[in-house]
Amino acid sequence: MAEMKGKHLNLGVLLYGCGHHQAAWLMPDSSVERIGDITYYQNLAKLAERGLLDVVFFADNQSFVGKETSDMPAFWFDPLINLTAISQVTEHVGLVPTISSTFSNPFTASRQLLSLDHITKGRVGWNLVTSMTDVEAQNHSMDKLPSHDDRYEKADEFATLMNQLFLSWDSKAFLHQREEKKLIDPSNISPFHHEGTYFKVRGPSTTPKSPQGKPVAMQAGASKQGIALAAKHADAVYSVSWNFKQAKRFREKINEQVKQSENSDKHIKVFPGLVTYVGKSREEAFAKKAALDEQLPIETALRQLSIFVRQDCSNWALDEKVPPLPPVEEFTGPVGRYETILEILQDTNPTVRELLGYLNAGGGHFTLIGTPEEIVNQMELWFEAGVADGFNLMPPTLPGSLEDFVEFIVPELQKRGLFKNKYEGHTLREHLGLA
Repeated sequence: MAEMKGKHLNLGVLLYGCGHHQAAWLMPDSSVERIGDITYYQNLAKLAERGLLDVVFFADNQSFVGKETSDMPAFWFDPLINLTAISQVTEHVGLVPTISSTFSNPFTASRQLLSLDHITKGRVGWNLVTSMTDVEAQNHSMDKLPSHDDRYEKADEFATLMNQLFLSWDSKAFLHQREEKKLIDPSNISPFHHEGTYFKVRGPSTTPKSPQGKPVAMQAGASKQGIALAAKHADAVYSVSWNFKQAKRFREKINEQVKQSENSDKHIKVFPGLVTYVGKSREEAFAKKAALDEQLPIETALRQLSIFVRQDCSNWALDEKVPPLPPVEEFTGPVGRYETILEILQDTNPTVRELLGYLNAGGGHFTLIGTPEEIVNQMELWFEAGVADGFNLMPPTLPGSLEDFVEFIVPELQKRGLFKNKYEGHTLREHLGLA
């Protein structure tokens, strides 16, 4: 394919447990003993920085059921605390925690993000979610999650208020003039008196706006409300796409929603999740996947599927076709993953066992298996077609799959002019071309 001039794709990595494959912790070289060791995450971030990745990203779940013997305590550390520790051993890579508008206090959340953005001189973003489970709600003085519509209405107000707090005053108003005995310019530091449906905040923030203006706004949600929220507030979105058709459809939905917004010429970057198994030959790459799949506990995989489709799958016959599922319009859970499962069913008409095989690493994200050249061919196709501005890596194992990506795939991307050879700027906005 032709080399692209002056345009690079973006790469981030979602760090999760021992890796995104459900059997990763069972492998002989597993990192499972280090789940509660901060140096493990610091070393993963340093590896991402060695590969010139733009972002290290943490998802979040504010509950731990701990009911099954195979339940992974992957959210051992609060994402923001984890990333603060990571910031002290890295110099360039962006840092993105997940923030739930359903449970968070916007004054506190914005202050924490601004603090880390100042500490890192502008390397911070945040991923806005509305959370998914009643168990999480029960840790926040609720019996269950609010309705989907109510959560997104609250998220809209939350994001609006976060922006007010992020930009409520400038460090230029901190004069510290000893001779004139003036510390601040109070005329440029004023309350904004937000009074909404869900929040009442006097303002301003205790912390001035950040070196990059404000932290980069990410969003993850494929429902109609999620896409509308992204069009209004996000700089970039994380998406779930099993195939090119699904990625193209999501890109079109985002573009159409942006056209209807106040900022109709804005380009929102789209980063589909990407799972890679790379080898010097196709056989070696497929062998890496097969070794993981052979260790997959079926019961664990069925429990995950039950969460994705919001029904009990434990008694589904493994070697029979997947039972009919309701259309996406009737589904009340997270839409992106559910759409992906419907897409897999349409593409492959799988048995239950085959479906579990497709979902066992990353839950149905774009999955590439092969040599560096074969993998980059497909990444380049999505990038050139405009359905992806980059990818959010979901390594099947950690650190192994991330090491493979940095060693084999990054050089192939660089050879084709698709990826940078060094960090050109410092802030996350500069990394993502948003500055």
